[in-house]
Amino acid sequence: MDWSRALFQVIDLRSFSSLWYWMAVAVVWSSVSHYVLGVPYDMIQRARRHGGQAEQDLHDMVRVCVNRLLHISQAAGIIIIALLCFVLSSLAAMGFWYDAELAQAIFLLAFPMSIVGAVSLATARKIAETQPQGEALYAALNKHRLITQAIGMVAIFLTAMYGMYQNLDVVRGL
Repeated sequence: MDWSRALFQVIDLRSFSSLWYWMAVAVVWSSVSHYVLGVPYDMIQRARRHGGQAEQDLHDMVRVCVNRLLHISQAAGIIIIALLCFVLSSLAAMGFWYDAELAQAIFLLAFPMSIVGAVSLATARKIAETQPQGEALYAALNKHRLITQAIGMVAIFLTAMYGMYQNLDVVRGL
């Protein structure tokens, strides 16, 4: 038994036909949808239902996460944006110009995540400026989660359509 052949049969290196890639897509988008600005969604629900200490814990957690995001953006925002643009444009060039399927797959996962990052930063700035409490905070967090889920649904749909096209293209031998 050739172990390297068996390993490469289990882990298919063609991304769009690999179960591992689609599992990674599902895990990434479910995690991003569950953690609203770094705050677990169940914590938001518990605070809304029970109030009291759960609500105070939520406010503290949101304050910490918002301050963390804003500090990162102020301290290294330009560098992060420059690196992100470099990586995304490199992936796009390798993937779509040079037809590297792995780069296409990573780009189709990373580009929507960068949009979610921008939305998260905008929401964090809005929360820091307005300091919402109670229902206003729940509304801001739920709106952010809804936008994130909408971006995720569109991204998953487009990735699935492109992946099916790539797989059919390989089958047809074009």
